[in-house]
Amino acid sequence: MTPVLSFSPADWLGLLGHFLSLSLLAVGGAITTAPDMHRFLVDQRHWLSDPQFNASIAIAQAAPGPNILFVGLMGWNVGLNTGGLLAAALGMALALAGMLLPTMLLAWQVGRWGHRNRDRRAVRAFKLGMQPVVIALLVATGWLLATGSRYDASHWRLWLVTAVTTLLAWRTRLHLLVMLAVGAALGALGWV
Repeated sequence: MTPVLSFSPADWLGLLGHFLSLSLLAVGGAITTAPDMHRFLVDQRHWLSDPQFNASIAIAQAAPGPNILFVGLMGWNVGLNTGGLLAAALGMALALAGMLLPTMLLAWQVGRWGHRNRDRRAVRAFKLGMQPVVIALLVATGWLLATGSRYDASHWRLWLVTAVTTLLAWRTRLHLLVMLAVGAALGALGWV
């Protein structure tokens, strides 16, 4: 992707504002908002390319530490595309602050309230009702990462491995690291 020649203060505020709004939608973790991040950063604004977006998630998930690191990497890459390390640091700071501050403040207040009222039927019902929402958001994120926003039936082996892994995770107690190792071996052998 060619660097953006000029990035106005309104663009920086737009980046911050988008992550502020996504922060409150991140039920189940920041990764569940990745489809909307892709829509905004790649499809609408063209601040990141598809490879930069996917690499930001892959690198952050592979690195030790919190999963939210991918948000900082996206902000960093947006800043780098504007032309420099200072801009990259600003992009990272704005993306992380936008994603962390509202959620942190809300979680702190709601956590205190929820703990005081944990025996109420409404609190228990809310927790149970949010489970399908979180699962659907994770499936949407997985779909986006697996298809690169395009479905391609020619990768039937990948879809088969995904289906088998899903069934094994659901129906057995097989450790996830074993499934990851098998998937890595299949990829190294060129099967998927």
